[in-house]
Amino acid sequence: MQDAAKPATRVLIVDDHPVVLSGCRTLFASDHSIRIDEATDAKSGHRAYVSRRPDVTVIDISLPDVSGFELMRRIRKDDPDAKIIMFSMNDDPAFVVRAVELGAQGYVSKGDDPRILLKAVRKVVAGDNFISPQLAEAVTFSGAAIKANPASQMTPRELEILRLLGRGDKIVEVAEALGISYKTVANTTSLLKQKLGAKNHSDLIRIAVEIGMN
Repeated sequence: MQDAAKPATRVLIVDDHPVVLSGCRTLFASDHSIRIDEATDAKSGHRAYVSRRPDVTVIDISLPDVSGFELMRRIRKDDPDAKIIMFSMNDDPAFVVRAVELGAQGYVSKGDDPRILLKAVRKVVAGDNFISPQLAEAVTFSGAAIKANPASQMTPRELEILRLLGRGDKIVEVAEALGISYKTVANTTSLLKQKLGAKNHSDLIRIAVEIGMN
């Protein structure tokens, strides 16, 4: 029986894949000291964080409205001390480094043994950082490749705008999703073309797809 003096660890899972959510329920059911809540997009995830203040939030990078990176930015704006683990199919070392730079305390690949996620949650709740061992090794030995990845050159807002353009959103739709002006998105798009050597809008979409941002 759980110690009444010790409250349960509250974990918020933000992921739009039913199979992943079901797997997380099964995984965490084995540990009665953990209670989970769920959200399926960034908007509901942000709302759940604000209302429930979980001890740790597990976020998929690829969400249906805005990315996990953008959700992390919004959560950390409300709570700079938020503990966040990024949970993604994208195991590119550049994304791992970017996630940590943006404030994540953990990064776990969906391709890992599921028990790794449980270990990550326990570590992060305890105040430690955690990266899957395989990803940590890849980061250590991929310095040049990380620097060469376009993602390493972009600000969080640029990353998010590129991702939304890459999935086919128009500039007006990107502006609406991010709550910023059309002009801001248009200006950032122009800067992205210069930064990434893109000749046109189609080039930006191609780059987004190539680096796994769509």
